Amino acid sequence: MFSGIIETLAPVTQVTPAEHSIILEIATGFPDLELGESVAVNGVCLTVVTYDAAGLATFYVSSETIARSSFSALAVGAYVNLERSVRLETRLSGHLVQGHVDGKAVLAKVEQEGETYHLTVAVTPELAKYCIEKGSISLNGISLTLNRIDGEQDNLVGLGLTIIPHTWEHTNLHTLTIGDPLNVEVDVIAKYVESLCHAYLSR
Repeated sequence: MFSGIIETLAPVTQVTPAEHSIILEIATGFPDLELGESVAVNGVCLTVVTYDAAGLATFYVSSETIARSSFSALAVGAYVNLERSVRLETRLSGHLVQGHVDGKAVLAKVEQEGETYHLTVAVTPELAKYCIEKGSISLNGISLTLNRIDGEQDNLVGLGLTIIPHTWEHTNLHTLTIGDPLNVEVDVIAKYVESLCHAYLSR
């Protein structure tokens, strides 16, 4: 489990395509990794397969993760957001993030206002139905608050977010350009509520 509070930006040092999978090598900078540990990489929960004392680690990316995430477009030299799993005594500064990506968003607009950035990302209606104004969403593993939900247009829904200077500078949001994909995880509570309500709606 994660909180959506990014710990560090780290470079991808190697991308090795395999049969229906990808092996990622990332210079995490974490000197105390453990074999089998879970790390959120751009919001995707991945398992440490190998590591060294300098924090150079490899992660296996399955076909399911490739299909749902932006990893198919990830290249050597790209910087990814990293967060290690939370401990029970850790403050939950963001929201409950599983690292189980639901799909992708596309960066549609960036507007700067002083040191603040206003972003609009486009998602499918299937993802937008779990979003509410002032609710939480995870984009590339970052816990963010939704400020605006637009109407559907061309089978996409715009989501408005405000990014403070610290988040802009300390995550890979500042490296993105219009049209780039982002990994999306909607609020897990909304998905559980929907599942529980199905029994009553079908009566």
